[in-house]
Amino acid sequence: MPLSAPRPIVLCFSGHDPVGGAGVQADIETISRLGCHACTVITALTVQDSADVHSILPLDTTLFLQQARCVIADMHPDAVKIGLLGSADMAASVASLLRELPEIPVVLDPVLAAGGGYELAGETLQNTLVEQLLPLTTVLTPNTYEAARLSGLTGKAPDSNACAARLLAHGCRHVLITGTHAPTNAVINRLYSSARTDNEHTAWRWDRLPHSYHGSGCTLAAAIAAGLATGLDAEAACEQAQDYTWRALSCGYRPGQGQHLPNRIGKIKR
Repeated sequence: MPLSAPRPIVLCFSGHDPVGGAGVQADIETISRLGCHACTVITALTVQDSADVHSILPLDTTLFLQQARCVIADMHPDAVKIGLLGSADMAASVASLLRELPEIPVVLDPVLAAGGGYELAGETLQNTLVEQLLPLTTVLTPNTYEAARLSGLTGKAPDSNACAARLLAHGCRHVLITGTHAPTNAVINRLYSSARTDNEHTAWRWDRLPHSYHGSGCTLAAAIAAGLATGLDAEAACEQAQDYTWRALSCGYRPGQGQHLPNRIGKIKR
């Protein structure tokens, strides 16, 4: 896309990751790389490194809403991407803001825990996500662990079909359940849609990469939002986003002592 051409706008509500692997930096890099413009309103500050989150500070919701409304009054977003929220109050504030907007695609990455295990969402926040944000969501992007928690089907081997059915029943239009946490040789990602019959879904198979990665979920959700902002339907946006994310991870690098980071803006192989 020529630099002079208008770029679709993706409005991002995400936390700040000081090491640059996840959060708002992941959003900006991904969305820019895919030909869109990222507007960002930070929801939470974090103390984290490339291995784990150590603490989180949700930002003031009044200031958050002032920033978001100021941006929206100036620029019309073509899609919204939601990441780390940090508190139930922030989740409720995001939901109230979305209800004020004309209908646009919304991608929700339900960040419940960091890769290192730090809990990022308690029961109150989790319930607010389900009750207030899922009905406003176009594409929900949980991993298998998050899908089980949000659907209430926690067990040793939660069934993706059952989890997706419950999540769709809460009002979101599409659920992309990623298989990175499943103990399999390949990563199988499954897209379920409210317009389909029970258990009918589209599946993609990706070679499992050798490392663990910090920011993969943020990258995927931001890439889906960029695809929707450019006019792709949900399935095409999810397919493009998975391809971009897999290639960014396959060329990832390890600048610290923890996980690898996706290479989102460099030359990535196909």
